Amino acid sequence: MLTGLSLQAFLDLLPAFHLATSHIEHQDEQRRKQPRKRQKGGGRKPLLYSDADRLLFILFYFKVYPLQAVQAFFFSMSQAQACEWIHRLTLVLNQALGFEKQLPARKAADVTQVLRLCPGLEFIIDGTERPIQRPKDKARQREYYSGKKKRHTVKNVTIGDRRTRKIKALSRTRSGKTSDKRTADEEDYHFPARSKLWKDTGFQGYEPPKCRTYQPKKKPRNGELTAEKKPRIRRYHESECGSNIVLVARKSSILHAMSFAIGETSMSISALKPLAVCTIYAVTIG
Repeated sequence: MLTGLSLQAFLDLLPAFHLATSHIEHQDEQRRKQPRKRQKGGGRKPLLYSDADRLLFILFYFKVYPLQAVQAFFFSMSQAQACEWIHRLTLVLNQALGFEKQLPARKAADVTQVLRLCPGLEFIIDGTERPIQRPKDKARQREYYSGKKKRHTVKNVTIGDRRTRKIKALSRTRSGKTSDKRTADEEDYHFPARSKLWKDTGFQGYEPPKCRTYQPKKKPRNGELTAEKKPRIRRYHESECGSNIVLVARKSSILHAMSFAIGETSMSISALKPLAVCTIYAVTIG
């Protein structure tokens, strides 16, 4: 799917998108300094006339992430018009996902509340990195350089529900130098009692209270794993990949939705955070 959503998921999101559009248009009318001289809807008709067209436009942009010139070509408009529609519809989509209560929690207190509602209390925690343009300042170069990726990056930690395959929590954006475990420690997540948490070796030593953790064992240098440990690791990877949480994080990295390396746009990093939330949600339910 070019949008990351099935047809039914697209239709389910459309009413919330219409409501968000009406809400934002009403806010714009309230901020209008001069009275309207003609009725609403007058003048030249927009290229993206219906809400379905607009939702398709913005979901396609986040899923495929083409250059704005390519986006404009697909929807028969100029690059300037595509840029304007992207900025306008980003706010609408973010608010629509908020109405549907599909946005991941960002604050530690909200995360605890959200995780308690998950069936089975089984979670997967993972980190995702996205490349950015190399900073000119040497201090920032050291801060954002990721020794793991051998380039400058920013990263987030995600917590996903193992059963529903949806991301429930998203950490603050950190520099590439920050380790996954340190990010999780600083976020101070509190998991419900008797939770089960699957993690990789990037979270070595991360042991939340009242929570049972599962982590694969590394193969010793110049050695082999014992016959007893090999089935455990196989079961771990099967359960992890079956949930699609890790695949979702990887796809959000490919889309570069939160990176500084944004082609043909002047958005700031603070404005890009909602985009990543939208992208992760779209890929998760697709």
